[in-house]
Amino acid sequence: MCGRFIITDTAPDLAAMFDVEHEGENLPEPSWNIRPTEQIPIVLESARTDPAVRRLESARWSLIPSFATEPSSKFPTFNARAETAAEKPTFKTSVRSQRALVPATGYFEWRTEGTVKTPFFVHSDDGLPLAFAGLYSWWKNPAAANTDPARWVLSATILTTDARGPLAQIHDRTPVALPEEWWDHWLDPATEGDQALVDAAVAASREVLESLDFHEVAPVTGNGPELIAPLNVDPM
Repeated sequence: MCGRFIITDTAPDLAAMFDVEHEGENLPEPSWNIRPTEQIPIVLESARTDPAVRRLESARWSLIPSFATEPSSKFPTFNARAETAAEKPTFKTSVRSQRALVPATGYFEWRTEGTVKTPFFVHSDDGLPLAFAGLYSWWKNPAAANTDPARWVLSATILTTDARGPLAQIHDRTPVALPEEWWDHWLDPATEGDQALVDAAVAASREVLESLDFHEVAPVTGNGPELIAPLNVDPM
């Protein structure tokens, strides 16, 4: 799973990195401790124009399906299991044509041993940002007036898959991190998504996931670069 992550790049940096043609309003500032339901930057392609326009937008991190009557849910929606995303009512519409990239400098994961939880910071081995496979949805708040510009809420989730190799020593799940050659295909709204597409994306992510590094960090509290500093361990 991915319950906390960081993004230290600015909106202009992300726009350049992902060849974005339109930057949305109120994009969130860099953060070292992003929690579910907070705003995150996502990359998507709008099918409202031909050709589609690649956009960088601010989204609520916890997907609200279009059929929801309220933003809260009985179960967490900040992650979606890749193995079942195409069949779950909450996510299947987004799999079909509302797929996104979620930029991340890295993410936190906790290894649980008994009652002890040890935090680790997971990141690329070359220090470059990751691009998590995500899904998005537009939700119209039924309680808001049609004239209220905030009546439409953009939200997103991050796909996860089973962890393998060294990552599995920390947790059994990990975000699906896509290689750059998959970005265009994943975002293309003209490609009708199904479980086969999701499975192919997971397969393509394996090489990226196998290259990730991680190190133990201090308890994740506050918000600053010190959160990702390797924990000093006294020599034996």
